[in-house]
Amino acid sequence: MQRRHFIQQAGALTGLSFWSCSQASSDASLAQRKLIVVMLRGAVDGLSVVVPYAEPAYADSRSSTALAAPGAEKGVIKLDNRFGLHPSLTRLMPLWDQGAMSFVHASGSPDSTRSHFDAQDYLESGTPGRKSTADGWMNRLLSTMPGPAAPTRALSMGATPQRIFAGAATVANLGLGPRALDAKVIDEPRMQAALEKLYAQDGNMARTYKTTTEGRSEMKRSMANGAMDAGADKGAASASSFATDARRLGHLISKDPQTQLAFTSVGGWDTHVNQGGAVGQLANRLASLGEGLEALAQGLGDSMKDSVIVVLSEFGRTLRQNGTGGTDHGRGNVIWLLGGALAGGQVFGDWPGLDASALVDGRDLAVTTDFRAVLRPLLQGHLGLGEAALAQVFPDFSGALKGKLLRNA
Repeated sequence: MQRRHFIQQAGALTGLSFWSCSQASSDASLAQRKLIVVMLRGAVDGLSVVVPYAEPAYADSRSSTALAAPGAEKGVIKLDNRFGLHPSLTRLMPLWDQGAMSFVHASGSPDSTRSHFDAQDYLESGTPGRKSTADGWMNRLLSTMPGPAAPTRALSMGATPQRIFAGAATVANLGLGPRALDAKVIDEPRMQAALEKLYAQDGNMARTYKTTTEGRSEMKRSMANGAMDAGADKGAASASSFATDARRLGHLISKDPQTQLAFTSVGGWDTHVNQGGAVGQLANRLASLGEGLEALAQGLGDSMKDSVIVVLSEFGRTLRQNGTGGTDHGRGNVIWLLGGALAGGQVFGDWPGLDASALVDGRDLAVTTDFRAVLRPLLQGHLGLGEAALAQVFPDFSGALKGKLLRNA
């Protein structure tokens, strides 16, 4: 049996998927730090998430989808004198007030594609415009992080392994829903003994099988300790189902000290038709997303103080609404940052404005901050990567966002 086929079969048996992993040097001072990435598949409208209410062109361009200024009925929640948060995200404001939430506006990929599939691929590979990159940037990150390797050091949540974690380093894949870790064939002692004997003659397969079963057992123990039940969206969970899975993910991370990296995605953001404003389709999905992010923070518990949660999407949407009450594929978007490790309560980024002369192709918010310029200082200051490791994670890129993202950086 080929090694790749074996790993696929192991994933089918366990609900987990694994790749081989190399050891890294130990650094106990960084071992408690977590990075969780949440991808909003379908291109969320960042101009409705963090609203530039002070820009006249914003309201002028959106007859039915614009949100009112702070203080008005159903108006945005004021963040500063330019930006306000969508009112459906009210439950997240305590994080802002505590300095545990920030945003980076006019951010995204430097590649100009408006294809969901290409843009998501570039966001996950970390090499915009380069289709030949085989692995994902979070897998390269895992390979270069200081500290010892472990079966559950990185966790990808979803029905299938995610592109962002493709590569050689060990990644555990946890299915969606509370029954993801219910007993399966591989949990039977006779099956385990048979597989151990079958793969004993092949070192790589034996190690992969051992990692699979150890990782699955570790996650089941963590779930038990936490008293928890075990298209454009690319199979991502809907916003409405996100809260339950997010809370489970948070509990799992908080109960397993070995888990430092995690990825999950939420679909349903391609709002070409009937997007709505303060109420409607997008507002409902943002409310569910906010509930999920709050649940993730609650599930993390004390681990939230050592965590950074990054929420990002493949591109933004047009400034002007279309003829069906929605918005079309655009360029610039907003990156969300949450966690106790942040120097929060700020909207970062070089804001280009919404005047006609500032728009890309006369229609889109410009990208003035490369998404890697947001991630790179987080990997350096939060996870302890040096320059050589950063160059491996994001090859041919050395930019960094202006401003202090991290509390102790």
